[in-house]
Amino acid sequence: MPNSSSIHEFLLLAFADTWELQLFHFGLFLGLYLAALLGNGLIVATITCDHRLHTPLYFLLLKLSVLDLGSISTTVPNSTANSLWDTSYAGCSAQVFLLFFLLGTECALLTVMAYDRYVAICKPLHYGTLLGSRACVHIAAAAWGSGFLNAVLHTANTFSLPLCQGNAVDQFFCEIPHILKLTCSDASLRKAGLLAVTVDLVFGCFVFIVLSYVQIFRAVLRIPSKQGQHKAFSMCLPHLVVVSLFISTCIFACLKPPSISSPVLDLVVAVLYSVVPPAVNPLIYSMRNKEIKDALKKLVLPVYYSSNE
Repeated sequence: MPNSSSIHEFLLLAFADTWELQLFHFGLFLGLYLAALLGNGLIVATITCDHRLHTPLYFLLLKLSVLDLGSISTTVPNSTANSLWDTSYAGCSAQVFLLFFLLGTECALLTVMAYDRYVAICKPLHYGTLLGSRACVHIAAAAWGSGFLNAVLHTANTFSLPLCQGNAVDQFFCEIPHILKLTCSDASLRKAGLLAVTVDLVFGCFVFIVLSYVQIFRAVLRIPSKQGQHKAFSMCLPHLVVVSLFISTCIFACLKPPSISSPVLDLVVAVLYSVVPPAVNPLIYSMRNKEIKDALKKLVLPVYYSSNE
């Protein structure tokens, strides 16, 4: 049985043994990846190029799109290539670090975006003070810092254990629970510690977001006009959908009972929290946002706009 010093590569999960199904897997993941690159890339370019979108809300949305680009680029390209070559030990540890760094930062950033909506609706007169340019930079730095500490803790805790149960990871990317199954000793305490840290982070963000939206809905219901209420709800709806998708899949991935665990279910859950959100978030945020749609049209169709000015 190999020990940790002799393990230089990890063998990731292949979705199928037949060439036709492998081709289907490659095409499906490539399509999702290209959709995420296109959608998030357009949002980044649109917000960067249009000075009217240089506000705290769109500054945070730009950071979210960058995180989505990073997280899906960490998992999908490797999964589509794992039928051709294995993943090195260093590459696997780097993937774990980057994924937890990006997902932890995204969780913190979604919480900050809920605070942005709270200030905009409940304390509009103090919006410029509480969320000025300097405050936005500090908040974004704090989100990146929390994601970095989360990634260091999980990566160090996982790869400090000796591995002697082979090198086959039953997942399409290097996921910590599957790596811990390869350890020589009982890793239950490590698993419990990592689970506690992850749940505390996600649950803390979830509680803050819920409390923010309780105050937001109270303020919205006091708006006398139906049009004002509709505008406020439309402003919050995309963020609520993105948060629900992200947090629900993360919580289920962490807390699903071992009795219902299976390779197929683990695969589906991993796709839901690591691949689907980056691909659909741009659509969710742009679908009901007139400012982004107008700026995107101006970016994509400059000739049309210049001829009508």
